[in-house]
Amino acid sequence: MRLDKYLCHNAGLTRNEAKRAIKKKMVTVDGKVITNAALHVSLDQSVAIDNTQIEHLGTQYFMLNKPAGFVSATEDGFYPTVLELIDQPGKGLHPVGRLDLDTTGLMLLTNDGKWAHKVTSPNHDCHKTYQVELNQDITDKAIETLETGIYFKSEDRRTKPAKVKVITSTEIELTISEGMYHQVKRMIAAVDNEVLELHRSRIGDIVLDEDLEPGEYRPLTQEEIESIH
Repeated sequence: MRLDKYLCHNAGLTRNEAKRAIKKKMVTVDGKVITNAALHVSLDQSVAIDNTQIEHLGTQYFMLNKPAGFVSATEDGFYPTVLELIDQPGKGLHPVGRLDLDTTGLMLLTNDGKWAHKVTSPNHDCHKTYQVELNQDITDKAIETLETGIYFKSEDRRTKPAKVKVITSTEIELTISEGMYHQVKRMIAAVDNEVLELHRSRIGDIVLDEDLEPGEYRPLTQEEIESIH
């Protein structure tokens, strides 16, 4: 692992903070001052900042019941971030994918980049399920269009077919396998309707724990972690 990435992962530094500390000769590896941020560091080496030993934390995986009003980012100048809801923020922890400011529900957080990529990459077909409250009654034609796929001109691509389960005339369960920008809201707008409330309940085989109140979180079980492959 690169030295700057190691510091981000284990010391809770941003990439810029890590590089700045290295440039200022504050970082040592096995007792030697290092000024090369790209230096490869192995887990059996001793890394310190200002003579303070940095402990290797290992990987972390959490599920959060995201409330409205929090952004899916590590830092933001205007709104509180989902990391502010976690007792172990920083340390390389980051949200996996994004939920809009007003969208609630299942948010995964990890410091395992490869695992996160499996969740977000369209090549892995990791399905996400949303509860969608609509402004108007859903029509049979709209359902057919959603399940066929919708062309987005800005991306010059068509969405993969979605799965629609009708709960009531104005509430559906929508399952998609991509994570395009504002995808659910744009899909609903494309069938002449509007999303009033959006809540994510499932990612792959990981289902939001019904015991988690908005703003609460818990570590993922080993079975949940291994379900993403």
